[in-house]
Amino acid sequence: MCVSAVPPMEEQPLGQGWCAMLGMVTALFGFGCWWFFSSTDSEHSYYNLILKKAGQFLSNLQINLLKFALSIRAYSPTVQMFQQIAADEPPPEGCSAFVVIHEKHTCKTNEIKKLLKKATKRPRPYLFKGDHKFPALKEDGPVVVLYAEMGTKDFVKFHKILSEKAQREEIVYVLRHYVQKPSSRKMYLSGYGVELAIKSTEYKAVDDTQVKGTNETKEEEDDDDESDVQGFLFGKLKQMHPDLKNNLKEFKKHLIETTNNMEPLKVWELQDLSFQAGARIMSTPVYDALKVMKDIAQNFPIKARSLTRVPVDKKMRNEIEENQKHFHEVLGIQPGEARLFLNGLHIDLDFHDPFSILETLKLEGKLMHGLHELGIKEEILSKFMRLRIHPTDDSYALDIRHSSIIWINNIEQDPSYSTWPASYQELLKPTFPGVIQQIRRNLFNLVLFVDPVQEDTGDYMKLAELFYHHNVPLRIGFVFILSTKEEIDGNEDAGIALWRTFNYIAEESDISQAFTSIINVNGNVLTVNHVKDVLRSEYPHADVQSILDVRSEYDEGRKAGATFYKKTGLGPLPQALFNGVPFNREEMDAAELETVILQRIIDATGFFQRAVFMGLLNDHINAMDFLMDQHNVVSRINPTILGAERRYIHFRSTTVPFDVEDFSTFSFLDSQDKSAVISDNMKYLTKKGILIFYEDVLYAVTIWIIADFDKPAGRQLLSNALKHLKTSSHIRVGILNNPSSKINEDNTAIARGILTAFLTQNNSNLKSFLSKLSKEETAKSLAAGTKIAKFLIPVSGMDDDTFEKKYNTLGLDLIKTHQMFCQEVLKLLPGQMAVMSNGRVRKKLSHLSIFFGSDLIMKIDALLSSLPKTENRQDAGLLKEQHSVVKVDPQQNEPFYDVIAIVDPLTREAQKMAHLLIVLKDIINVKLRLFLNCRSKLSEVPLKSFYRFVLEPELTYGINKHLPSEPVAKFLELPESPLLTLNMITPESWLVEAVKSSLIICKHNTTCVGPSTSKGKWKYCEIFCVCFPEIFSVVIVYL
Repeated sequence: MCVSAVPPMEEQPLGQGWCAMLGMVTALFGFGCWWFFSSTDSEHSYYNLILKKAGQFLSNLQINLLKFALSIRAYSPTVQMFQQIAADEPPPEGCSAFVVIHEKHTCKTNEIKKLLKKATKRPRPYLFKGDHKFPALKEDGPVVVLYAEMGTKDFVKFHKILSEKAQREEIVYVLRHYVQKPSSRKMYLSGYGVELAIKSTEYKAVDDTQVKGTNETKEEEDDDDESDVQGFLFGKLKQMHPDLKNNLKEFKKHLIETTNNMEPLKVWELQDLSFQAGARIMSTPVYDALKVMKDIAQNFPIKARSLTRVPVDKKMRNEIEENQKHFHEVLGIQPGEARLFLNGLHIDLDFHDPFSILETLKLEGKLMHGLHELGIKEEILSKFMRLRIHPTDDSYALDIRHSSIIWINNIEQDPSYSTWPASYQELLKPTFPGVIQQIRRNLFNLVLFVDPVQEDTGDYMKLAELFYHHNVPLRIGFVFILSTKEEIDGNEDAGIALWRTFNYIAEESDISQAFTSIINVNGNVLTVNHVKDVLRSEYPHADVQSILDVRSEYDEGRKAGATFYKKTGLGPLPQALFNGVPFNREEMDAAELETVILQRIIDATGFFQRAVFMGLLNDHINAMDFLMDQHNVVSRINPTILGAERRYIHFRSTTVPFDVEDFSTFSFLDSQDKSAVISDNMKYLTKKGILIFYEDVLYAVTIWIIADFDKPAGRQLLSNALKHLKTSSHIRVGILNNPSSKINEDNTAIARGILTAFLTQNNSNLKSFLSKLSKEETAKSLAAGTKIAKFLIPVSGMDDDTFEKKYNTLGLDLIKTHQMFCQEVLKLLPGQMAVMSNGRVRKKLSHLSIFFGSDLIMKIDALLSSLPKTENRQDAGLLKEQHSVVKVDPQQNEPFYDVIAIVDPLTREAQKMAHLLIVLKDIINVKLRLFLNCRSKLSEVPLKSFYRFVLEPELTYGINKHLPSEPVAKFLELPESPLLTLNMITPESWLVEAVKSSLIICKHNTTCVGPSTSKGKWKYCEIFCVCFPEIFSVVIVYL
């Protein structure tokens, strides 16, 4: 029986899918498919040519991932999407390639210039995530979308013109794949499972626990002897040869075990079946162990009988039980459960499909490849991968232990909360969902930054009152942002009047009463009269004039709120913080804020529960101190630093040394090689002076200052860096010049002076010299014709002659090299300033082994931080692995994936996992540890189905050398008698229906009606079939 899956779209040329794949992983591997286009002008859809071409640029691991991606057609939907978009344009008649320029079409290259003239006045096209954009600095020009099939002559013709325009930054060049005459051949899919489940009445264990009499036993044996086993009538044979009765019994048992017919098992035969399967696997050579497990799990109904005679080694049983105790304590895994870990990441086979596994393999591969090239290998590499570089969340919290915050209540001390329990252990008591536990601790804190005279301030004040009067366990604080003038009259400024009134009432009674009083101020917009009315009504004997006067004694602390607010870096008022974490603008809607705060309380409850359970929070720890000691708490929310998109530069070691001053050679390097050359030739300045090669110091932070140092802003950035360097002994600073105009000797005088100083000086006076160069007076003197040598520090420490000689011979190539790196690798505009910290590029900033050890810190930090945040990695180490673990060792001197599989060989998970591990072993260099998590004392049949997983490591050639061969699920040597139910186990996004069967099967009569063909769409239909030796095929399609 064969089952295959076909999508409702034609097969695309492999070259298109290959480029779509590269387009998706450009950000991961650092290249695109543009080099492929530029170096080819003929047909490239042949599989071997693609791999040969890709092998010039990719590592072995990346080649294998490319093969796997093409095998599962991972990016065919993207190519098909481009084809459909092209059809909607629609394409000009008779054109195999055409361009769309802001809704205008043409398939003639000489019309491109004409369509570009008024392109910006027409609507700009929408660009998709999968679009291939030609690398360029500017993205605000007219967008030209090329629809073409790569490798064709028309494509090459268009690509040459458009790429040149894109390089001159005249256009934004986008490629979308388009085939004028798509192939009529259907494309077959892989990455799904097929199951033939045995009907529940067909296969069960026989209960022989009842002791039967001798006569009953004899009758049962006689009945068994009447039936034939593979053509032998053992009843007749026993009558003819009674002396061979025992031998005939053994021969009959052997035939039953080797036949495909499913004989019922006795209950006692089931008890150790899982351990017996494990013993069979462990007795097999390592290179065949996975295949044996796959065969047992996927064909269990016809393999079960043979397993009952396998002896179980006592050492294996004991080791399995010891490891099971360890996994239960560490990971909570029970006997019989399955887990798969890839470099410590849990791969849930119920959730992950081959497509998501491919994405994980790419991300992990990039990280391992980068660390390996930096010299990090084997077990040390695994330890680096488990480092938690990314914070557990992306939110930053402000430290709210500040004196300017006026706390309205204190849950730990106020009498109104005295009846509440004070122990954190109360958090672990069960409650109904959504119930907020009342504990006398300041666990939940709300701080509002408000300007009293703003129109919507009253809404936030009333919301705070609502929480306060309903005894919600929320500590509420206010920061009033008021005028910071030295002298100001409260009779003229409503905000000042409110502040002084608040202080007066707080002194007369308490803060909670003052809060309640100011809530009663009427009016949407606060006025001085509103404040006076409240003051007179509640305190008729108060001297209102003296309270609000310029020299009021109730003005203390007025400036503190504005000072704190300015220091925090928060955005426009009003602002709110929950446990220090700011709300975004959508959440600050007064109508929705109540719901948002309650949800924040419920979410934070889980955080505190985990902390209490893990012993991190106990009754001797102050709740506020615990919150403010978290890793995400900062003293200032700087949106430039904390809120910017994270972008990192990837460094890799070069095998051939390059001279950084050789601009002609540098221009031919790719991005990673350019980064490596700049990094290897960078000179650094430290607190002590120039960093010496043999200096025995490691620096945790490496900063590159990038600017045009012949401009005032660039010199100011350098000056700020030098000031910061004086206060820190843990950083080193390098500089890159990014000129804002065409380079010549006149407009690079200061830049060449800085570079020369780095190249020739090695003492602490270098900082003083650089400080002089960063001053505006120096720039004016140099422009007036003063020689730069006059600014050298007049002490013996500086080598004047060496400096002058190098300055006069430096030339412009080094600055050109810096400029190319800044614009092509860092994607900076000419003259744009930036700071790079440990490989992370921060743009738009205006302030701010031994030698190799600091380089290594910088490069590893940049590599680890550049990857997307993943779930926590788990350490699934084994206690013992001598008798119950299948071990596959990786290739030496190559980065490897650390895979730990935990599975019972007689489970549904093993049916899929065994095949997946075989495929992974073919795709990647893997260190595999397969632990057999066997169950004991089975009481029922563990598996009642045949299973196949359709997944191959790469495309294969067919008989006629046509690509690709159809991936199918083949069921061979199936038993003839049972009724089987076909089930497709596909990724969640697929909709599956049967559309063709070569035999018509009657559900009620389990025989074949006749050899014929039936076509149709049987949507959501359960297929019943009797499997004969003839081939039974079903074609499946997803919509």
